[in-house]
Amino acid sequence: MVMIPAGSFVMGSDKVDSENKAKEYGSVKPWYSDEHPRRQLALPAFWLDKFEVTNAEYREFVIANNYWVPEEWKNNGYLLSPEVLAVADLATLRRLGDEIFRLDANVEAMDEKALLAAINAQQRRRDKLPVTGVNWFNANDYCRWAGKRLPTEAEWEKAARGPDGREYPWGDQWDRSRLNANGGEDWEFGPAPVGSYPRGASPYGVMDMAGNVMEWVRDWYQAYPGGDAQSEAFGTQYKVLRGGGWGGVGHYAIPQFYRSAYRLNMRPGAAYADIGFRCAKDVGAAGH
Repeated sequence: MVMIPAGSFVMGSDKVDSENKAKEYGSVKPWYSDEHPRRQLALPAFWLDKFEVTNAEYREFVIANNYWVPEEWKNNGYLLSPEVLAVADLATLRRLGDEIFRLDANVEAMDEKALLAAINAQQRRRDKLPVTGVNWFNANDYCRWAGKRLPTEAEWEKAARGPDGREYPWGDQWDRSRLNANGGEDWEFGPAPVGSYPRGASPYGVMDMAGNVMEWVRDWYQAYPGGDAQSEAFGTQYKVLRGGGWGGVGHYAIPQFYRSAYRLNMRPGAAYADIGFRCAKDVGAAGH
């Protein structure tokens, strides 16, 4: 975890969508207005995960608690342990390699040793990916199990923007090479291993706060104090997600959705392939 120091920071923005870009891109809500007003806030110090919670970390939680499994795991073999795979016969390994793990190889030409090596290598790669397909309740349960909690919106935004109110974690200028957004050149269409974009780190060294996966935070979607936004979505229907995901929003991966002030709202039961989370912790809490 990274300690985010006490002090003030810029939260929100005063931007306006003067060109009506929200309509052009088919956005279901106006751009910028729910970020109003831009203001200085002060927060005490807190801890925040440097990386998004990974599949490997979430798997420990699932096993320890006999907990609900992300839907994708039911079909991709991720819960099969090396011990279970090690006792599988050749025919089973070939079937698993072809139908479940979808190895990019001719499994019929591979022996048991080669199949196990290829399958275990794929499992290790998956270990490093952020867990996805988790809803707000799942994320909250994991953080509590780990002795942590979900960050507040304000904590998340401070950790992303630093004290100077920058647009993106790395600065004010959009730079596609600093994040995983909408496929890119480096990864298949989907999440990248956490920490793969060190040049996109926030001022405090927190990774992947733009792109990779959208991240649940603790708050309900509400208007900011003193803000001018009005929405039927405000209240206790929707939770907030931050950071933008690898797939963009509404099929568009444009800079707007990766700004550190951008707010997305979804019902807390939503679980999609580009939604994950990270945890926070109070300074002085057990373990730090």
